[in-house]
Amino acid sequence: MPSEIIISGISGRFPESDSVAEFSQNLYNKVDLLTENDKRWEPGLYGLPRKMGTIKNVDKFDNQFFGVHNKQAHMLDPQARILLESTYEAIVDAGYDPDELRGKNIGVYIGNCSSESDEFFCRDAKKINGYGMTGCCRAMFANRISYTFDFKGPSLVMDTACSSGALALYQAVNAIQNGDIEAAIVGGANLCLRPGTALQFYRLNMLSDDGICKSFDAAGNGYGRSEAIVSVLLQKSDVARRKYASIVHIKTNTDGFKDQGVTYPSAVMQKQLIKEVYEECKLDPLKVSFVEAHGTGTPVGDPIEMSAISEIFCAGRKEPLLVGSVKSNMGHSEPTSGLCSLVKIIISMENELIPPNLHFYKPNPVIPALTNGQVRIVSNPTPWVGGYAALSCFGFGGVNVHAVLKSHDANVKLQEISNLPVPQLALYSGRTEENVQFLFDYLQKKMPPREFFALLHKSAYAASVARPYRGYKLLMKDQEVADIKRVVSDNRQVWYIFSGMGTQWPGMAQQLMNLEIFANSIRKSAEILKPYGLDLINLITNGVKDETKSRSIIPAFVSIAAVQVALVDILNHIGITPDGIVGHSVGELGCAYADGTFTAEQMILAAYWRGKAVEEAKLEHGAMAALGITWSQAQKCCPKDVFPSCHNAEDSVTISGPKDSVKVFVDKLKAENVFAREVDSCGYAFHSQYIFPAAQKLQDALEKVIPNPKPRSSRWVSSSYPEPEWNKADAKLAGATYFVHNLVSPVLFHEALHHVPKDAIVIEIAPHHLLQAILKRVIGADAEYIGLMKRNVDNTAHLLTSLGKLYVSGLNPDIEKLYSKVQFPVPKCTPMISSLIQWDHSESWCVAKWDKNSNKSQMITEINLGSEESADKYILGHCIDGRCLFPATGYLLLAWKALAELKGKEVNTLPITFEEVKIHRATVMSKTASTKFIINITNTGGEFEISEGGMVVCTGRVYSPENIDNTDFESYLKTSDLKNLPLNKNDIYKELKLRGYDYGPTFQGVAGSDIEGNKGLLKWTDEWVVFLDTMLQFTILGSPKRALCLPTRIQKLTVDPIYHKSFMENLSIEYQGKFNIVFIILTCFSFLPKMQQFCTMAFHLNIH
Repeated sequence: MPSEIIISGISGRFPESDSVAEFSQNLYNKVDLLTENDKRWEPGLYGLPRKMGTIKNVDKFDNQFFGVHNKQAHMLDPQARILLESTYEAIVDAGYDPDELRGKNIGVYIGNCSSESDEFFCRDAKKINGYGMTGCCRAMFANRISYTFDFKGPSLVMDTACSSGALALYQAVNAIQNGDIEAAIVGGANLCLRPGTALQFYRLNMLSDDGICKSFDAAGNGYGRSEAIVSVLLQKSDVARRKYASIVHIKTNTDGFKDQGVTYPSAVMQKQLIKEVYEECKLDPLKVSFVEAHGTGTPVGDPIEMSAISEIFCAGRKEPLLVGSVKSNMGHSEPTSGLCSLVKIIISMENELIPPNLHFYKPNPVIPALTNGQVRIVSNPTPWVGGYAALSCFGFGGVNVHAVLKSHDANVKLQEISNLPVPQLALYSGRTEENVQFLFDYLQKKMPPREFFALLHKSAYAASVARPYRGYKLLMKDQEVADIKRVVSDNRQVWYIFSGMGTQWPGMAQQLMNLEIFANSIRKSAEILKPYGLDLINLITNGVKDETKSRSIIPAFVSIAAVQVALVDILNHIGITPDGIVGHSVGELGCAYADGTFTAEQMILAAYWRGKAVEEAKLEHGAMAALGITWSQAQKCCPKDVFPSCHNAEDSVTISGPKDSVKVFVDKLKAENVFAREVDSCGYAFHSQYIFPAAQKLQDALEKVIPNPKPRSSRWVSSSYPEPEWNKADAKLAGATYFVHNLVSPVLFHEALHHVPKDAIVIEIAPHHLLQAILKRVIGADAEYIGLMKRNVDNTAHLLTSLGKLYVSGLNPDIEKLYSKVQFPVPKCTPMISSLIQWDHSESWCVAKWDKNSNKSQMITEINLGSEESADKYILGHCIDGRCLFPATGYLLLAWKALAELKGKEVNTLPITFEEVKIHRATVMSKTASTKFIINITNTGGEFEISEGGMVVCTGRVYSPENIDNTDFESYLKTSDLKNLPLNKNDIYKELKLRGYDYGPTFQGVAGSDIEGNKGLLKWTDEWVVFLDTMLQFTILGSPKRALCLPTRIQKLTVDPIYHKSFMENLSIEYQGKFNIVFIILTCFSFLPKMQQFCTMAFHLNIH
């Protein structure tokens, strides 16, 4: 039997809904998701309906996660950005890490009609950088997904108008059924960014005037446009970990020719399609309990669709057929509409409740099935009875799609985590700390079932470069244990530290026996010790509190060993392995087991015979003490019968010797204010000559336990032999001789710890993390220290917390192996994951923004006079009354440049006319900070507005005249004599300075003038601002008043730069100027060194 095709993961963005969960909540709460806002354009623009369904925050995208650099991210169509995020979410929702699917034969099928960003990004030729092609080409909507996730199957975008997403689903299902691919991403994307597209639909009479979609209602008069982006993962049932629904059958046809026109729906073809679907899959239409209709709310479409529905589904039906359309809630998302309907069906199935239609008050009277009771529109939340649901989707070009889905009806009870034998540990990684905390807050509030975690943990182990924040949370009713950290590195070494005596305590493993892997290990160890008359389980769950007083060391040794074996078994089971191993004293037995040189049985028996040999040696009472001195100091100051036995740290030494001698020495050190404290060693002086009598007994026993010793690996750093002796035969083998030496020789723990990397993850494995302080002092603060158990606490919680710490340190413990196995696919109603995934949306990216002034160009110019490299430093020469003011002619140039940019031309090739220019206020320029001017100009009327500091500083009209008559100017030049001008440059600027115009050298362009200021010579310096300003200076000279005046209005000014250039090329040195002519012609193209070129001008310039 062929595998079913399963919808295993879903995600999406919907109007006013950032996730499927939020969308679901809005549907059930009857929220009208069509709103009036200016997110895309001003409401009512072009007379368009004021309501529309819009997605929130389309400018947000986590580009770094997807490896998209900033330039490309800005030019990436927002549809493509969101598709990437929603695709990732859908995969994780299915219980897969996207890395699991890399390189697989997975297809990507996207339904989409247009990129409304492409035109917007191409408006400014100067800003086109090529990334718009790779960002807005619609093929890239699918191809970029395939590229990002390394999917090797077909990758295509299809456009059949409103049925695009549904057709993508059809193509994907068929490809899987045919064996062409193993799985598929099906997506749909629609953003309403360009008002012109909406206007097209409006002019075709498809949209309702109020922007509301009143599906099947008598008032239905068109649909409201809406945005949506949806991603769905399709898989075969044998690999699916989640099953939202199975696709029983899906088929498509096309209307073909219709007398009424290409956009008119065909009742005949819709009925034929639906009929064929159920015939081919051999399903009785009466078994369909709910139909999610296309239901656009148009006067033509609704009656035609319902006639097909009633004919196929209602014949012989005893109860009314339930019908709905999500378009009534969210509007028509056009190419994505079929997938939005699919999401609604899944919401209905998962919650066992069908969301209601909105805006259904009075049945459409031309739809008989509504008036005769055959069909009931779901207008209130209605129970989903299970079984099959149908979906119809029709493109306005005639492409029809119909699908039938079956719900996941497996009646399996979800596992409540409150009933688990051990608390549920949750591991999760995210882009930001807030992302992880968001999920943890959900967990604490909802306490989801075990199955949820089985899915969640499949994607918990992403590399830190992608999801740098990791957190763990232990879900317990009476307390909250959680932590979130940024992972320092994924490549930190893991070192095991096996502690020895002193870590045992009564009842040490009692709680951990609830952990199956731990309990199984202990039970195996217990069986090993049974022949020796030891009840291990009783020892480690209850303990004999007076064991130490009787000098019985065997219970301590075997208990420590059994717990260490069980802890290593847990670590092995969840995939944690060490890069290095160090043991302290008897802890080196644990090294042998972790290194693979001992079996569990060998370790347990070695611990037993170690104790047995010591007990049977009948040793004199000895003692041990911890001292706060160095090893060399201990060697020098110890009494003759007391010996340094353990070198723990630089200033931490353990000594061994006769009981009385050790006591006397300890008292002496205390009197000298030196730290000294006796430690409980059960009355034995381990690691000294006093233990030698037990050596042979132990040697003989261990040779039987370890008949064929294995060589120690390089991971195991010996603390029994000094490093120069590591290559000796006895030191290389984990055999009897090694462990006898371990018993009788000093512990060189401090020396061994120097081999641990400073940033290692150090795991102390023992019934109690005794050595934490020593480890931190020797290895340093950069390492991570984790003890798996702790005395007198809930060690189930402590161990799980410790494993969580391993995770946030960068390791990947497969925590699911500690819990009962979850069967896939998980039961219905397992909470959705996609809605809990959040991103790093700290950056905003370009989004096409169209409004009623979409024919309006805006240019922003920043002028920084403080920069030595600024091309605008010449403006510093425009000094009026002691202040540097932005020249009035500077505003003219800004408007000129803006018009040139709008027309795609250069300033020197665009003749220009200014009319009714008003200068509203002067702009004082900063000599250190930049000044920003915002120039808005319309392409049609040429009105311009210049703002600075939030205030309008200049307005007027600017346009490029079609023809300029230069004959008057040329005739004037022939009659003017400018050779004997009475005022030279010095005279002119001395006079201007007296009037308050303290022009600097860059604005001293008047070379000569007559007394009246009617004619003169101007110097051209390749700066239009300066050249035009010098013309204004003539007006000042001609004024009999010596008051300081600033221009506030220019009635008209025309500049012909093309004629100017031609004229200048024919001049040698001088150029004449004449005022009071109707036009101005400015010429000159360059300023030549050593040869000043002067220009004559004639213009009509009215200044008030």
